[in-house]
Amino acid sequence: MVTTSPTLAQALAQALAQAHTLGLARIDAQLLLLHAIGRPDAGRAWLLAHDTDALPDSAQTAFLALCQRRAAGEPVAYLTGRKEFYGLALEVDARVLDPRPDTETLVDWALQVLQPIAAPRVADLGTGSGAIALALQSQRPEAQVLAVDASHEALEVARANAQRLGLPVRFAQGDWLSGLAEGALFEAIVSNPPYIAADDPHLAALTHEPLHALASGADGLDDLRTITGQALPHLVPGGWLLLEHGWNQAESVLALLSAAGFAEVQSRTDLAGHARCTGGRRPVAG
Repeated sequence: MVTTSPTLAQALAQALAQAHTLGLARIDAQLLLLHAIGRPDAGRAWLLAHDTDALPDSAQTAFLALCQRRAAGEPVAYLTGRKEFYGLALEVDARVLDPRPDTETLVDWALQVLQPIAAPRVADLGTGSGAIALALQSQRPEAQVLAVDASHEALEVARANAQRLGLPVRFAQGDWLSGLAEGALFEAIVSNPPYIAADDPHLAALTHEPLHALASGADGLDDLRTITGQALPHLVPGGWLLLEHGWNQAESVLALLSAAGFAEVQSRTDLAGHARCTGGRRPVAG
């Protein structure tokens, strides 16, 4: 009896079904399959348009191994070595936090407040992969963007992304505002600092990501306190401090900013409708 080899449609259906039994979301499985077949830039629609292509056994094996690692909690970005953020293809690994879509809310807000300024100076504190700084630089080529991180390893990742993307972001190593030169002034300071409480049970599901980029003291606000308490002298009058935080921390961050002397304190919501970012301005007379 003659048997025929399965088509890609059959193999794809089987592979995605197996990924589903492991608990993977369909989009995760599709991104991992594109990576396994060496087509990371093709897009998910490419899989449908080429559903009669043969799926090599080696790709099937690699795909299933990736699915098992994903099922164990490893981020897709670490498995593929890349993550799209604000239209930029970033290279990421376990040295940096996996950039989240919600952080694009912070970029949108920063671009809004900087829109009237001809050549704004911007500092991104705790840059990690460089996602925020590079997104701002890509949208405002004339801006002077400085990316700061305490981690030498994170800065290696961010610098490599900047070089590959051809974006002239500058970098400095330091713990939050200690990485800024004395007297340095900015029209905006932005940051997505750690904001998870040290005993938060959700950290158990994030063990593949760097803990220092996630947790911040007993209530998750230690780094936010540091930044809000030190930022005013580094902002021009009318300059903005914009911060990302946890979905339930807006009220606390609003209070921190108000206590530190910021004006026009307010929040912005993320894609799920949660108050995800909070900021304020240095008073013009302050």
